[in-house]
Amino acid sequence: MDYYAIAYYLFTLISDPDAEVKAHKAFFEGRDVSGRLYISEEGINGQMSGALPDAEAYMQWLKSKYPQVKFKLHAIKENIFPRMTVKRRKQLVAMDVTCDVSNTGEHVSPSQWKEMLESDESYFLLDVRNRYEWEIGHFEGAVLPPLEKFRDFPLYAEELQKTLPSDTKVMMYCTGGIRCELYSALLKEKGFQTVYQLDGGVIEYGLQEGQTHWKGKLFVFDDRLAISIDGEEVKPISSCRHCQCSADVYYNCANMDCNELFVACPTCNQHYVGCCGQACTESARLRPFAKDGAHKPFRKKHLCQI
Repeated sequence: MDYYAIAYYLFTLISDPDAEVKAHKAFFEGRDVSGRLYISEEGINGQMSGALPDAEAYMQWLKSKYPQVKFKLHAIKENIFPRMTVKRRKQLVAMDVTCDVSNTGEHVSPSQWKEMLESDESYFLLDVRNRYEWEIGHFEGAVLPPLEKFRDFPLYAEELQKTLPSDTKVMMYCTGGIRCELYSALLKEKGFQTVYQLDGGVIEYGLQEGQTHWKGKLFVFDDRLAISIDGEEVKPISSCRHCQCSADVYYNCANMDCNELFVACPTCNQHYVGCCGQACTESARLRPFAKDGAHKPFRKKHLCQI
């Protein structure tokens, strides 16, 4: 494994986000890295990959600027993004609601989280990721809300406020932890007194505790799309859109006017030429089908103009 996949986030005041964007772009120039970094006055949210020397140089460079930053690492074979993108964003998480991130839930380490899952105490175990994320993997017994995008959570929080007592003990988790920083603060603003959040998210839990109490794979926002949380083989818990056999590989519909993210087995994906259904196969705007590695959704080079 000659590359690292790196995930991190950092809530800290950045007085000049444009200057930070410029500094990052200058650092990455000529380096073997790829990824998406979003920088705002709130801080930085990063998912990236890089050859070991360049990845290590970047982590050292960023720590020299922000000593409190924590990285989550996976050893991988190649870069997992099409390019290196660094952008300024108004919000690190697109929720359209302002939260006090100084009043988040209590951070719980993976080992503590495991103990809580195994205790006799009653908790409301809440998966705050989108539907397409928890569909292929989640903690056993978790509540799985039908969220389609990050902006759906504030409305869901209002529903919880109406249906759950304020003294409900909430255990909240997401992929890497950043959404929980905002979502837990929002729940506390809604009156929930006891909110716990998994420190480092499912990524860190998998690195430390493996698959204990976890079912399926983890959805990630890069070319891999679905990974085992500890690198070990795991059985799919989701099904092919077409034939309902066990499957956990995601594709974006080859019909560019649809582009729906869906799970399919290799046989059906080939039969439907990368489409989510028969109707889409008849579209005039189809991406070219490639049997191996078809339709990586984050690689724009796979798009075509028709």
